[in-house]
Amino acid sequence: MKKYLKYPHSLIIKKVLDELLTNTNGLTSKESQQRLTTYGSNEIPEDKSVSIFYLILKQFKSWLVIILIIAAIISWIANHVLDAWVIVVVVFINAGIGFLQEYRADKAIASLRKMIVKTAKVLRDGKLTTVLSSQLVPGDVLVLEEGDSIPADGRIIHSKNLRTIESSLTGESLPISKNIEICPKEAVLADRKNMVWKGTFVAGGYAKVVITGTGLNTAIGNISETLGKIEVKRTNFMKKTDVLAKQMSVIAILSAVFIFLIGYFYRHFEIEEILLISIAALVAAIPEGLPAVISIVLAIGANRMAKRNAIVREFTATETLGAVTAILTDKTGTLTKNSLTVRNVFIPGYADYTITGVGWFPAGNFIQNKTIVDVEKNSPLQKLLKIAAISNNSEFHHDKQTDTYELIGDPTEGALSVLARKGGIEYEYFQLNKLDDLPFDSTNKFRATLIQEDSNKELYVTGAPEKVLERSISILTAKGETELQKEVQEEIQQKISEWSNQAMRVIALAYKKQDINRIDEQVIDDLVFVGITGMIDPPRSDSKAAVEKCKQAGIRVIMVTGDHVNTAVAIAKATAIIEDTSTNDVVALTEQQLIRLDKHEFDKAIKNTSVFARLSPKMKLKIARHLQAMGHLIAMTGDGVNDAPALKQADVGISMGIMGTDVARESSDLVLADDNFATVVNAVEEGRIVFTNSRQTSFFLVTTNIAESVTLLVSILLGLPLPLTATQILWLNLVTDGVTDMALATEPGHGEIMKTKPLLKNENILNKEILPFLIINVGIMVGLSLAVFYFYNNDSVEKGRTGVFIIMAFTQLFNVFNLRNIHLSVFKIGLFSNKYINLAISISVLLLILVTEVPVLATLFHFKSLYIVDIIVLFALSSLILWAGELYKLFKNRK
Repeated sequence: MKKYLKYPHSLIIKKVLDELLTNTNGLTSKESQQRLTTYGSNEIPEDKSVSIFYLILKQFKSWLVIILIIAAIISWIANHVLDAWVIVVVVFINAGIGFLQEYRADKAIASLRKMIVKTAKVLRDGKLTTVLSSQLVPGDVLVLEEGDSIPADGRIIHSKNLRTIESSLTGESLPISKNIEICPKEAVLADRKNMVWKGTFVAGGYAKVVITGTGLNTAIGNISETLGKIEVKRTNFMKKTDVLAKQMSVIAILSAVFIFLIGYFYRHFEIEEILLISIAALVAAIPEGLPAVISIVLAIGANRMAKRNAIVREFTATETLGAVTAILTDKTGTLTKNSLTVRNVFIPGYADYTITGVGWFPAGNFIQNKTIVDVEKNSPLQKLLKIAAISNNSEFHHDKQTDTYELIGDPTEGALSVLARKGGIEYEYFQLNKLDDLPFDSTNKFRATLIQEDSNKELYVTGAPEKVLERSISILTAKGETELQKEVQEEIQQKISEWSNQAMRVIALAYKKQDINRIDEQVIDDLVFVGITGMIDPPRSDSKAAVEKCKQAGIRVIMVTGDHVNTAVAIAKATAIIEDTSTNDVVALTEQQLIRLDKHEFDKAIKNTSVFARLSPKMKLKIARHLQAMGHLIAMTGDGVNDAPALKQADVGISMGIMGTDVARESSDLVLADDNFATVVNAVEEGRIVFTNSRQTSFFLVTTNIAESVTLLVSILLGLPLPLTATQILWLNLVTDGVTDMALATEPGHGEIMKTKPLLKNENILNKEILPFLIINVGIMVGLSLAVFYFYNNDSVEKGRTGVFIIMAFTQLFNVFNLRNIHLSVFKIGLFSNKYINLAISISVLLLILVTEVPVLATLFHFKSLYIVDIIVLFALSSLILWAGELYKLFKNRK
């Protein structure tokens, strides 16, 4: 019977072994095979890859596209074959743009499987053997050593100095010391010190572990299941384009039906004739180029974001970012550099040293009293640096092509190694003859290294300052070793307390002379205390400025991390997420505090608190959902497996491209190529530009469509012939408008776009704000078109339609300048400052002349040539729409 052990961290070892029907020697081969049949393989099911066929079909799941397909079918039935083919071509161009963008960004990756090792060391039949990690079962006994990847969840049954790196799962930035002690039943995952987790790594030490969970029944497997249960929802931008499509479909259908009723019952047209006119009205009211143009706006936005190191995976996320009201950000590797750095050094009797430089780059200055000091002139500092260099097993791999450093080993030891190299300790000194080495032990809380230099043997010790200090009897000064006085000891303890309150990791360094060639743990005492170092995973240099920009833009920044609360608060203060507050304010909350709250209290907590620490993936997901329920449009940044559920739940998920796990990247809509939180702000800015351009390009197209529909309707009411044919309307909608609309999509942002509040979540592309502008533009276009048609219609219908066609085309070309910004004068932003619009207008004018003046094309589209003077007059009349727009903006801005 398939049975998993609940809460193994809260049980004694014997109880765990008994419940799993195993012992310290592991299972037999026969037992493991039987259990493999019962429990299944230790694998996380891989999602099926998104097929090319699905990506193609996805491009047709839009109201705009459906309306265009219906229009093409009606045109085909009415024998308007050219119109039908033109619409079909437009639909497929739009689908092609969307497909290519998503195909590049949406390649399926077997994310979770890449994190899992292929083989594992296990006890079978009482013997140590290596098996495929997929063959592991509950009850197997694993053997773990330094550098091993952990292939399953398990309870530690024997441990010696075991430390694991769990940052990708829990958010904890430092290695975790493990033990066999029982943990409280309610302990969160990050605090279960007697457990190891699938997908994490051994930083040091040795352990035997009985497997308690495999496959989906692991911490990482639970995250996979959670991801699968999160419903894939339509993005905010998709909802807005659906509303726009419905608005235009209502206008199209109503105008066609109204014209049919008036023509058939009032003007008494023949049924075939009025049907053709109604189809022309339907074609006029549908913005055929809108789906393609919106795709182009998004593609241009995605391209601009890519140039600013934000790679778009979900096409429509470019616009959604512009409406984000809250950003949930992880700490480790997102706001910080995810590399421990020694910031301060204290040696008794000396002023503090501040160390410059961050990360693993081994260069920096030692500053004391605001002055760069010569390290070689301070013998106690020299001794401290030698201890930091030698009592250390970390290594670095320097990739010279990318100029990046990869740490191999413990981050704390890595930080001490970098400190030593900043202080001028030569690499050769790291290779001194080591006689013995004692790894860090979670009980003793220190590590030790015995070295021999010439004929001298010395024991170097680094570790928790309180442990090293209690084993010390003297200190090192410039004059040599001196007895450790009580006042000096109190000074050291005060400095330890001060740095700890600043969320620094404090490490003490000491030494003693020794005669024997091995380390005896029982006699590591009578040490000479040298000094302490304070290290921290530092914030990125531009994180604070980025957070302040978000606040200025009306966007709330909330830290959600699995790390310790003091560390979280320190980084939050350093990056301006929270200000220094009085002790009465709630600065931060942990998961243990949050789970005690009812719904009302929980909502109040996340409304008023901006730092949440020691969080599990499920709590991050809960916070995201509650914020959304409160009306927030949220973005979530993160890099670890623990961030994946909230990344997927967020309206915009943003993952890290360098440090991020594959799981996080696959759950996100946007990937930061430089892992820089500041890039999020750039992406938000581009998102706002995308929405503005979507609105302006849509407004531009809709203006023509409504003007065409109203012109047809009024003409029917006045008893005039049809002023434009369906084919002429398609040319205006697709060629004249299409070329310039694509150029309008390239418009950069104007004004202080990041100093305004976020867009409303439900703010439609077309809203009441543009209604007055729309009425003015449509009124001018319809008035000019009817006047010109009435004037030229006396010569012939073809000449009248040619005049209307030219007026419609020129007014829209002038309208492009109006709609570069619906608030600012085009003369303020520069009439010809957008080279793409200048080129598009030139091409449109050339095509207009060709289609109306070249005999073959003029005959095909039923045009009649006009005199050059007539064209100049029509051009001048069309400019009225530009001057009217400028007057409207002037009046509106003054008001």
